[in-house]
Amino acid sequence: MSQPEPLRDVIARHGLQASKALGQNFILDRQLLAKIAAVPGDIDGQTIYEVGPGPGGLTRALLERGAQVVAVERDRRFAPALAELGDEFPGKLEFVEADALKVEASELAGRGARVVSNLPYNVGTALLLRWLTDGWPPWWASLTLMFQKEVAERIVASPESDAYGRLSILAQWRCEAKLAMRLGRSAFVPAPKVESAVVNIIPASAPDGVGSERLEQITQAAFGQRRKMLRSSLRSVPGAIEALERIGIDPKRRAETLAVADFVSLARELG
Repeated sequence: MSQPEPLRDVIARHGLQASKALGQNFILDRQLLAKIAAVPGDIDGQTIYEVGPGPGGLTRALLERGAQVVAVERDRRFAPALAELGDEFPGKLEFVEADALKVEASELAGRGARVVSNLPYNVGTALLLRWLTDGWPPWWASLTLMFQKEVAERIVASPESDAYGRLSILAQWRCEAKLAMRLGRSAFVPAPKVESAVVNIIPASAPDGVGSERLEQITQAAFGQRRKMLRSSLRSVPGAIEALERIGIDPKRRAETLAVADFVSLARELG
């Protein structure tokens, strides 16, 4: 196979510019894109769900690894470039022009698909929370996602750290979440104001007797006033203070000192 056209030339030929309103930033370095595509492991013959493919840099890297890609893009300006990519990899790329927040990913990609995406900054957290709180086991086999570095650090954070919070617990109570790689501002065009990082999330068994809605309620209350003691921050959750005492957690502690397992125990106790 001949060398692919430089992504910068593809963008110029189609007259494409990143949209700040849509949170778009492009990675042009094909070696870096190949490293991101390698994070989920062997994807040959597997279905990959990609949100916001843009001009198709990461999409190509995934196709070159043998994947079948379902790419959801709301910006129709990228359709011609993605169509060219589809012609180059016949039958391997399905382009869906839609808002990723308004489609059922499981219906488009099917159960067992892997999600690999350089998520637009303005929808990344919302999509992650949706995928983390859907029914369990989830439709996806793994999530390999790029976020602003501070969001990525919150996802993988440990207790007693400034980054630890609601997102950490929702990501870790029934998943393994790891920071796979960091990317500087210069990796993108245009360069964003913040650094980025790729997180890899693999689902695990859900603890018995715990529902995501209850856990969301508790963590939202606890970290909504993270500098206050639990006896104050959890006052809005009926029965929470008494439940803390029953499971041996001092209500004078603050939310950031509790382990993920402590929040799971509290959620189970509240039922």
